[in-house]
Amino acid sequence: MSSPRRLAVVLSHPVQYYSPWFQWLAARRALEFRVFYLWEFGVTPQHDPQFGKTIQWDVDLLSGYDSEFVPNVARDPGTHHFNGLDNPALADRLAAWRPDALLLFGYNWRSHLRALWWARRHRVPVLLRGDSHLLGRGAPALPRRALLGLLFRQFAAFATVGLANRDYYRAFGVPERKLFFAPHAVDAARFDAGDAATRRAAAHLRSELGLDGRRVVVFAGKLHERKQPLELLRAFHEVGTRGDALVFVGDGPERAALEELARLRARDREVRFLPFANQSEMPSRYLVGDLFALPSRGGYETWGLAVNEAMHLGLPCLVSDLVGCQRDLVTPGETGWVFPAADPAALAATLRAALRTPADALERLGAHARERVGGYTYEQATAGLLAALASLPPR
Repeated sequence: MSSPRRLAVVLSHPVQYYSPWFQWLAARRALEFRVFYLWEFGVTPQHDPQFGKTIQWDVDLLSGYDSEFVPNVARDPGTHHFNGLDNPALADRLAAWRPDALLLFGYNWRSHLRALWWARRHRVPVLLRGDSHLLGRGAPALPRRALLGLLFRQFAAFATVGLANRDYYRAFGVPERKLFFAPHAVDAARFDAGDAATRRAAAHLRSELGLDGRRVVVFAGKLHERKQPLELLRAFHEVGTRGDALVFVGDGPERAALEELARLRARDREVRFLPFANQSEMPSRYLVGDLFALPSRGGYETWGLAVNEAMHLGLPCLVSDLVGCQRDLVTPGETGWVFPAADPAALAATLRAALRTPADALERLGAHARERVGGYTYEQATAGLLAALASLPPR
């Protein structure tokens, strides 16, 4: 069955991970679509409370594909609460474009439910793409299972980003026939380990930081307690040697505590802090390191797209078992290391093993990581999306 002719995509705001996919789709004319954005974060200066600073991405997130912004009337706009995306004109905008199908990225906001209700009244099939999982949470309680089970029955198909996300939908009764693998992916062309300029920038930065000849671990992201940066620093102080180093890239509420702890142990271990880096700077920041660490706990790390970025650059990754992408991307002994998120001793032991991995073995892990993430690209995500659209009944 052929795919619907016109797809409306409803997304909170331009996202540095999704816009390159939309540009990729449009360039290949894979389908006709328009993205309806509900907030201007990312393309206008906006305060990010977790980074603790005003953010505006320095890469082009809007050109090359069809999109429009729907006015947001929320008093406190953002994705941090249900009413933060409140766009009364969305239904009229959708009706004017007359889509054959609707793709929602998430369902936790007022306007997403508004779009779902509009589609139901106009018999437009709706697809859902999210990345929720139940890792570390156990089976959902009966009331939640009933409520979300009812909500999910309103969707005609689901674009799953990975194994944990697939299990999430199955736990709420979504039938297998509605699930289509459309993996989380990043712009692989931008995270190219063979790019000479990126390698020169990384080598210069590594030398500037005084890290030449050391085994370097990189953490990149928001310095938030749920990502466990303090636990990573404590583990490094416990097991690192004078031949090792730990580099934090980013900002957030844990920054001051991290710097204070690092200062107290300054004579023992090499720890460096780099500020928030915009998108164009990130490839060289990753390549300062020999391996990447993301020790997040709880349900916070629904996927961890930084892992995709690091793996495209050939870095093996050390992650907790509660990071959403772990089962897909990080296999112990093949592409990195995994530890139980709630066990600081296990983190220290796993970090020790990673730091003491021989150079040739580390290189093999990095090559396997690059090969593994090669199956998580825009091409694979598009194939899953098109399969989901092709499964829909004709209107």
